[in-house]
Amino acid sequence: MTDWRAVGIGFVVIVLVGLIGLTLPGLGQLTAGLVGGFLAGYLAKGGFVRGFWHGALAGALGGIVSGLVLWIAISVVGLAAGPVGAATGAVAGLGIFAIALVISLVMAIESALAGGIGAVLS
Repeated sequence: MTDWRAVGIGFVVIVLVGLIGLTLPGLGQLTAGLVGGFLAGYLAKGGFVRGFWHGALAGALGGIVSGLVLWIAISVVGLAAGPVGAATGAVAGLGIFAIALVISLVMAIESALAGGIGAVLS
């Protein structure tokens, strides 16, 4: 059974550390995924597999939401640039959204591994 509280807390930590990581060099999205995934697994308790699952959910959710926000921001900036910018922004936004989905997969994998470790240490 999925502990959505643990997933939600891990997701919030991923978002917060990710925002801090944008302003501080050296702290990036990978650090955010590791910390949030570890916390999700730690709070879920249980064995490695349970922590792996909860870390993966928190990481994937964080990556998908980050991708959506980035896609919307680029599309809005493109629309503000006029007709040429709107077409360019929409195409670039879709490309960036596709890249963000790949990044969310990577973020889910690293969060899952950290979640498994967190659950074992809980």
